[in-house]
Amino acid sequence: MFEIHSKEITWAGRPLKFETGRIARQADGAVLVTYGETSVLCTAVAQKAPKPGVDFFPLTVNYQEKTFAAGKIPGGFFKREGRPSEKETLTSRLIDRPIRPLFASGFRNETQVICTVLSHDLENDPDIVSLVGASAALTLSGIPFLGPIAGARVAYIDGEYVVNPSHAELQASALDLVVAGTSTGVLMVESEASELSEEVMLGAVMHGHKEMQPVIDAIIDLAEACAKEPWEVAEGPDLSAEMAKVEDVARSNLEAAYAEVNKQARVEKLDQVRTSVADAFEESEHETGVVMGLLKKLEKDIVRGAIIDTGKRIDGRDTRTVRPIVSEVGVLPLAHGSALFTRGETQALVVTTLGTGQDEQIIDALEGEYRQHFMLHYNFPPFSVGEASFLRSPGRREIGHGKLAWRAVNPVMPDKEEFPYTVRVVSEITESNGSSSMATVCGTSLSMMDSGVPLKRPVAGIAMGLIKEEDAYVVLSDILGDEDHLGDMDFKVAGTDIGVTSLQMDIKITGITEEIMKVALDQARDGRLHILGEMGKALSQSREEVSENAPRITTISIPRDKIREVIGTGGKVIREITETTGCKIDIEDDGTIKVAATTQDASDAAIKMIRDIVAEPEVGVVYDGTVVKVVDFGAFVNFIGTRDGLVHISELAPHRVKTVADVVNEGDKVKVKVLGIDDRGKVRLSMKAIDQATGDEVTDEQAAS
Repeated sequence: MFEIHSKEITWAGRPLKFETGRIARQADGAVLVTYGETSVLCTAVAQKAPKPGVDFFPLTVNYQEKTFAAGKIPGGFFKREGRPSEKETLTSRLIDRPIRPLFASGFRNETQVICTVLSHDLENDPDIVSLVGASAALTLSGIPFLGPIAGARVAYIDGEYVVNPSHAELQASALDLVVAGTSTGVLMVESEASELSEEVMLGAVMHGHKEMQPVIDAIIDLAEACAKEPWEVAEGPDLSAEMAKVEDVARSNLEAAYAEVNKQARVEKLDQVRTSVADAFEESEHETGVVMGLLKKLEKDIVRGAIIDTGKRIDGRDTRTVRPIVSEVGVLPLAHGSALFTRGETQALVVTTLGTGQDEQIIDALEGEYRQHFMLHYNFPPFSVGEASFLRSPGRREIGHGKLAWRAVNPVMPDKEEFPYTVRVVSEITESNGSSSMATVCGTSLSMMDSGVPLKRPVAGIAMGLIKEEDAYVVLSDILGDEDHLGDMDFKVAGTDIGVTSLQMDIKITGITEEIMKVALDQARDGRLHILGEMGKALSQSREEVSENAPRITTISIPRDKIREVIGTGGKVIREITETTGCKIDIEDDGTIKVAATTQDASDAAIKMIRDIVAEPEVGVVYDGTVVKVVDFGAFVNFIGTRDGLVHISELAPHRVKTVADVVNEGDKVKVKVLGIDDRGKVRLSMKAIDQATGDEVTDEQAAS
C-alpha cells in the first residue's frame, strides 16, 4: 500500500531521518523529518494554475506546534490549539525567508508549506527540523523550487562553535545563531549574541554553512530516488516591444523622480509616472500587472545602475554615510521612560514601562511554562508611510521586527536579581523610510536608559544593503525603503561599542559570499559606532534612579516556613497588607518578597507589616499589642504580626485582679513583656511588668510598693 523512501544520516552527533510515501500522500510533497526524537511533518502544495491577474508569488508558510507532541493538553477553556503563538509566527518567518528567493522566476501559482510538530524530545528544537523538512518537501514535490537548502543552529561555548546545541547547551552559549543556505551560498541569518566580535559572528555563519552540507546532500539523494517530475513553467510572452514603449514613456521621468531627495516628493513623482504608463497602455491587451511589472524592472535598472556606476544613491549620499540623526529622551512627561529617535525620514517613538512580577508574561510552550520579564512590542501604523488603511492586530512583520529588536537589546539587560522590574517597551513607528526595526533598537536603548533600567551599554542598529551585478557589487549603509525593495540584501546589525548583539540577514539572490559578508560587517561596525555617538548626545548611560513615575521595588527575604503566614488563609493577610498600604507584593517560593510602591512611606509600611508577621518573639522584650480576646483566666493579646500570647489574670496588674474585665476589654491597646515561650510555641505575657502609661519596665521594688 505504501511506497516508502527514506534517507538517514548522522548530523552533529544525532540521527537525522527523512521519510516520504507513508503520510500525507495527496500533498505535492510530504516528508516526515526526525532529528533525535523530534519529528515534524512538512508538506508542500501548489495550485496547478496561477490566479488571473496575480503579479506576485503567493507563498504562505505555516509552522504549527501540536501540544500532544510534548505530551501536554492545551491550557485555556477550549482545550485545543488556537491562534499562532509568537514562536510559531517567528518560525514560519524563519522558514519563509530562505525558501522564497529560490522559486522559479515567473512562477505565480499559490503555494503553501505547512510544518507540523508531531513529537518534541525537548532537546532538539523543531525550527531547524522544520526548515530542512520544508526544503525536502519542496524538492520532492516537482514544484519549480531551485533548492534544496538546509539550515543549522550555531552556539559559541568556551570559544568553540557547537552545531545544533541542546537546550541546556544553549543556556551556556554566548551565541544563538540560525543560518540557512544552499550548497553555494548563505541565504538567511538570524542571531542573538553577547557582544561578540564581527570575526566571531562571521565565523559562526560560515561554520554553520559548512556543517549543513551533508543535509543538502541527503535531500538530493532522496530526491534522486523519488522526486516527482518537475513542473513546466510556461515562458512568458515576448514583451520586448512593450518594454521599449515603457522606456520611451517613463525613463526620463523615472530618472528625474529618483533624483528627488525628499521621499514624499519622490513618491508623488513616481505616482505620476505610473499613471502616464497606465494611460499609454490603456488600449493594450496586457493586464495592468504585467505593464507595472515592466515599469518596476525599469525602476530597478535605473536605481541599481546609478549606484553601481557612480556610487551615488537616491538621496544623494555615498555608500557609507548614515542619514542625519536626532535623538531625544524624556519626551512624554508621565511615561517611565521615553525616546524619540529620528534618522532621516525614519522615526520611532519608544516608550518604556516598569512593572512588577505580577506583570510578567506567562508563556506556555512545548518545553514547559516560563515567565518573560522583558517584552518589546513594535507597531507600524499606516500613517507612518503616508497611507490610510485599516488598523489590524500585529502581523508577522510586526512580531518579527519586535523580536529582532528584543534580541538586540536583551544581551545588555541587567539580571532579574539586580533589577527586579518587569520591563515592557513599545515602539510606535511614526515615520518610515527604511529600517524602522533598527530605529526601534536605538530608541529602545535610549528609552530604557531614560527610565533608569541599568543597561550594560547602549545599543544601536543599522541596516545594510547590497547591489550586485555580475562580479561588481556595492554595500550600502543605512538603506532607504526603495533601496531595500530594489536591492539584493537586507543585512541588519545591532550591537554596542564592544561587539555585536544581533544579526539578521535576508538575501534576494541565490546566495552571498564570505567576502561580501565581511565587507558588510566591517562597514556596519563603522556605521553603528557613528550612530552610538549621535545617541550619546541625548543620553550616554542609564539614569542612576528609576523614573519618579515608576513603582519603587524593595526586595526582602523571609524564612520559607513563614510564607504561609504572610499569605494567610485564602490570601487574607497579604490582601489586607496590599489594601492597607496600596503596594503590590510578589512572594516567590524561596521566600523572596518584592514590594512595589509609589511612595517610600507605603513601602516602609508594607515591609513593617511583613516583618512583624515573620518576626519571632524574644523573651524579655516589650511589645505594643491589642487585646483580641478576654477569658476568665486572662486576656489574649496580639503583639507581633499574627502572634497572640496570653496575659494570665495574675499578670494583668500589680494588684490582685478580681475579674479580667476590670482591667482590659477586647480592642484595648496595651504594652506587654514576653515572659517565656513553652515547647509548643505558646507565649506567656505580662502587663504588670510594664508601666502602661510610660512603657517603662516596673522594677521589683516598684511592684512591691
